[in-house]
Amino acid sequence: MSSINNEENNITSLANHYKAVIDLLGEDAGREGLLDTPKRVAKAMTFLTKGYNENPEEILRKALFKEDYSQMVIVKDIDFYSLCEHHMLPFWGKAHVAYIPNGYITGLSKIPRVVEVFARRLQVQERLTTQIKDCIQKTLNPMGVMVVIEAQHMCMQMRGVEKQNSTTTTSDFTGVFNTAKTREEFINLIR
Repeated sequence: MSSINNEENNITSLANHYKAVIDLLGEDAGREGLLDTPKRVAKAMTFLTKGYNENPEEILRKALFKEDYSQMVIVKDIDFYSLCEHHMLPFWGKAHVAYIPNGYITGLSKIPRVVEVFARRLQVQERLTTQIKDCIQKTLNPMGVMVVIEAQHMCMQMRGVEKQNSTTTTSDFTGVFNTAKTREEFINLIR
């Protein structure tokens, strides 16, 4: 019950701040179309940043299975949505994640859930890539992990340089993915 009250208090507090922002922007937060906007934005931001309240390592551990499989496991084209920490504007795209088990595997649905947890925080794409890799490496202790993320950023498309068709790609890897041959195999498989 207290977590529900705490969440309601947070939404009320955030809504008050968003009302002030609307007023500071020169709009009338009291006009009919904007009356419920501060609370809606507060609820949306709470949802968009829910990853702060979730433990990605625990998600992986809940579906950890001993398995004698030692070939590449790939979950590709994982859709994600995040908020750029510099402008709090959306960035979104696809994550491709591979690991080579070392005695343990995890449920396949857990990899997208890990991506989701880290994406639902204020982020930069580079850190998002590394956090996913580090979490899987630490929790599963595989022979290696590789993460590639391709994303579009509203902070580049809607403001600033205004380049609507630009895509940013980041990658990070550990273990056996340090060899070019293994990385190339992964890249070929996600194409």
